[in-house]
Amino acid sequence: MANRNFIHQRICVYAGKEFDPTVDEQVEEVLRSKFNIHLPQRTSINDSLASATSDHEIIGLILQYRTMAY
Repeated sequence: MANRNFIHQRICVYAGKEFDPTVDEQVEEVLRSKFNIHLPQRTSINDSLASATSDHEIIGLILQYRTMAY
């Protein structure tokens, strides 16, 4: 299993900038501005991300990162 720092690095490479994948607003902004992905409205952002995982590999990485222990 990849470690948390490695996954964070991959996310930032895809995004083209550093950001915190645990901050909902930053995740939404990066997905919208860089990938033109608009998440569907769900009860939580993790549910929204899970329903859009097929849109881009970064979404799966963000979900994986958010569920890993610190």
